[in-house]
Amino acid sequence: MSTATPVTGTNAHPIHPAHTPTGQLSFGAFFQGVNSSTIWRLPDSGDQVAWESFEALIRTAERGKFAAFFLGEGLRLREHRGVPFELDVAGRPDAQTLLAALAAITEKIGLVATQNTTYNDPVDLARRLQTLDLLSEGRAGWNIVTTDNAWTGENFRRGGYLDHADRYTHAEAFVEIAQQYWRGESISHDGAHYSVRAQGDLPRSAQGQPVLFQAGASPAGQDFAARTADVIFSPHGTLEAAVEFRRSIAERTVAAGRDANSVKILPGAEVVLAATEEEADEKVRWVRDLQVGPEQAIALLEQYWGRDLSAFDPEGPLPDVEPEVVESGVTRGAGFQFAQAQDLTRQWREEAAQKGQSILEFARVKAGSRRGTFTGSYDAVADRLTEFARLGAIDGLNITPWLIPSGLDDIVDHLIPRLQERGVYPADYAGSTLRENLGLGPR
Repeated sequence: MSTATPVTGTNAHPIHPAHTPTGQLSFGAFFQGVNSSTIWRLPDSGDQVAWESFEALIRTAERGKFAAFFLGEGLRLREHRGVPFELDVAGRPDAQTLLAALAAITEKIGLVATQNTTYNDPVDLARRLQTLDLLSEGRAGWNIVTTDNAWTGENFRRGGYLDHADRYTHAEAFVEIAQQYWRGESISHDGAHYSVRAQGDLPRSAQGQPVLFQAGASPAGQDFAARTADVIFSPHGTLEAAVEFRRSIAERTVAAGRDANSVKILPGAEVVLAATEEEADEKVRWVRDLQVGPEQAIALLEQYWGRDLSAFDPEGPLPDVEPEVVESGVTRGAGFQFAQAQDLTRQWREEAAQKGQSILEFARVKAGSRRGTFTGSYDAVADRLTEFARLGAIDGLNITPWLIPSGLDDIVDHLIPRLQERGVYPADYAGSTLRENLGLGPR
């Protein structure tokens, strides 16, 4: 059910003295590939690597005047307890190759490629991104991601390992080299991670350079985004969290010598809609049941317990065994090592016992809480997003459909017309470039 906060209106105290809300929203469509939020069990669940799935989704997004079509990156199959995790992630096609093909069948929607700074060469990647920008006549974007683990790096000749503290210093040098290339400069760079001698050799696109996206949520990530990015899409589902994040980004952006409005915020989100609140509540339960079945529930807990839990009944209570307190594989995450795993699993057992939740019920709630979610009736969600827009808490959403390729239909057919009626969503594209359609200035 939608949990709207009381509207405070456009005369509320500004989030930051230098930040001016536009009162407008832009949407992005995030095609992740099979993951914990995408339903793949239904007969109408599309093939996650088939051209038809990408084509259908981007055509719907462009019909809805979405600013961007956004591809996730998967450089190696995710593993679970040492083997490929068949319940979750499929391999993903190369983003720039696919987006170049999609550029030929679209006219205005932006084309955003997730590309990793750890496993690419800065000049080579900059040239490929600029080529996409030229081919699409100024519609390219780059989602800058950083990785520090050797697990994914095993797929690459250099190994790809970085100390965790070096992720953003490495990425910042990488992005600066790319921007020098896009400006056609002669590059002479000697740094901790690269020595580069190169010369930009392509003309600038209609938007100058690709739009830079980044998902920094940590203080270091926010600082990196404030210095570098055009758009940030960390998830913040509540109005209070979104306002605080906007304040933080505005302060950091001004401190970095940029205008407080220079970084757009499009948090990642899941949207589940229906005609009434009651129907929406039922639809959310249906979606969660399909997203997280018994096997997924057990697998979710195994990531945190670090051990085989297949003997436990998904309809029963959370496991009464301690986690394996040893350093585990990367899919479990650095935050769940050693004593942290013991503390977390103990807390979860207590929480589930207090609420009378089974493993399956608990896992479904947790799966839904791990991402920003906008659920409810068409009108209630439109009202809630209108409030976000008018306060300047966000500039839009980067939406992960829970079903491919039809997961945007309700949004385009029912939500967007209501947002347009409320004056917070464009009736048409503002221009022909991604930068124009996101309301960004030149770079």
